[in-house]
Amino acid sequence: MAARLVQRCCRRLFGGSTFASLANPASLLAPASKTVIARALPQAALASLYTSGLSRQIDTHSVKEQGYSGHPENRKIDELIASASSPDDLLHVGERDSLNGKQASALIIQLSRLVATENLKPKSILQDSRFQRVLDILHSQISQVCSNSLLPLLKSLDLLGLERNKRELRSVKQEVRWRLRRLDFRQIASLAEYVAASKQAEDQNELLSDMLKHLELRWTEIGDTRGVVAMMVKLGHLSKTLMDRLEDKALELAEQFTAEDIRKLTLALAIQKRRSVPLLRAISYHLVQKHFTLSTSILVDLAFAYGKLNFHDTQVFQKMASDLHARVFEMTPGDVGRCIKSFAYLKWLSLPLFEAFTQYTLDNADRFNTLRLCNVILSFARLNFQPSRSENFYNMIHEKLGDQLGSLNPHLLTDLVWSLCVLQQAKTPYLQSVLAPQFYRQLLADQTPRGQNYRLKLMHINAAARLESPGYEGPFLPPEALSAPEPPEDRKATPLQSSLQEVLNEVAKSEVNRRFNVHTIYGWQLDAEMMLNSDSQPLPIKDFASPHLLQSEGTKPPPHDTMR
Repeated sequence: MAARLVQRCCRRLFGGSTFASLANPASLLAPASKTVIARALPQAALASLYTSGLSRQIDTHSVKEQGYSGHPENRKIDELIASASSPDDLLHVGERDSLNGKQASALIIQLSRLVATENLKPKSILQDSRFQRVLDILHSQISQVCSNSLLPLLKSLDLLGLERNKRELRSVKQEVRWRLRRLDFRQIASLAEYVAASKQAEDQNELLSDMLKHLELRWTEIGDTRGVVAMMVKLGHLSKTLMDRLEDKALELAEQFTAEDIRKLTLALAIQKRRSVPLLRAISYHLVQKHFTLSTSILVDLAFAYGKLNFHDTQVFQKMASDLHARVFEMTPGDVGRCIKSFAYLKWLSLPLFEAFTQYTLDNADRFNTLRLCNVILSFARLNFQPSRSENFYNMIHEKLGDQLGSLNPHLLTDLVWSLCVLQQAKTPYLQSVLAPQFYRQLLADQTPRGQNYRLKLMHINAAARLESPGYEGPFLPPEALSAPEPPEDRKATPLQSSLQEVLNEVAKSEVNRRFNVHTIYGWQLDAEMMLNSDSQPLPIKDFASPHLLQSEGTKPPPHDTMR
């Protein structure tokens, strides 16, 4: 192309003078005067450019002529590769001397298709000398393989089980790296998805890193919503920078998203724990404004994603609740359990929807396994939801779970009994199962933050057993297990706590008349505590017995009509 441009410039600027000087080389040997030199040098330079361009043109014509002369043979080989019905036919084609790199690539791709279609074992093919010859041709003429064939070729070599340290596979990967700038954005994205999903070898990590850098720089080339969503799902977790760019592009294209696109996008954000508030707001707005007809599976996935990201949008929740309410009895137990759990994480309660969930659970109790029933109870407790048919519902729960307590995980059993205490449905067998010494010792021995959390739940259960279960006679937690964990020293008081302390200091008038940060044996921490007599005057609280403390400072019983 450059040679043609130079030729045209020569013809327009100099007409036939240049070619005349070429025809008369003696003019270049004239005496060295200033005038002659000034004219001769440009002509010589242009002549050299013209001759080089002319030689390139001749070479091009010769190549075309060679390609044309061999075209029938090449076409015949292409037809044999395309029509081959067995690996042996393909390997027989590979014995031809006229096979080039492009045809070797097509042969390997077709061979992998036959192996995958017919479920053949590629080990015998890899050991065949004819296949080794095809690999040698591919390695020596890898530059002839067109860019569109590189990705299928790489997949085919992996499918055939070629070892990763083989020179042929390394040469293909190296060729991909060299051609990254010439590859289309979609080709790079597709190749990156494949490499990311395959086993990570060292050379693949380098190739994937290069492709991610190119995607990060060329992200503006994405023009459709499907490409954005696919990359967020498959590649977003590999590069934070790329995910940031994809979120910006998704925000730009949010208006064009379909319901399926929104489902995939929100799930990708949820799985990667990326709470992109601007993008979630845009998605929520279009979900409400466009009045999408959402399928049950999309509604369930959206509820999961919003719950996982803890993103609240009342209008979206109302839409999901109204759509789900009409389809509850068409849902599976798994979908019902996921929805209940998702809304519980969001702490968003729709009474009609949860009443329908309760009725569904009653009608399909045999289809709910133990874990799902436990999750239903945990979710109801998180929302403090009491169904209207509570008696029938809890009778079913006690019947299904009563015989399964011994088989539950200790942490799940503790959560279950704690939730039943919140719902005021904890019976004696539940309390005895977690307050037995052989059970609570394993939880109290855990000093991790999670262990401290379950220790607090045990204290709550113990308090419910003492204060809300009059028929329960034991066992209880021992006194040494009732000391609440100390809060972190660097924990700062909230503005409300600070102002409360200031006011009580003025009202109490003395330190003996009030307490701050009181840890009770019931697992609850009080911000402050005072005692008032019948005239609402403060009393020296430290002089009186305090049964709610692990160690009471005073022993005197409080006077009549005293308020604590």
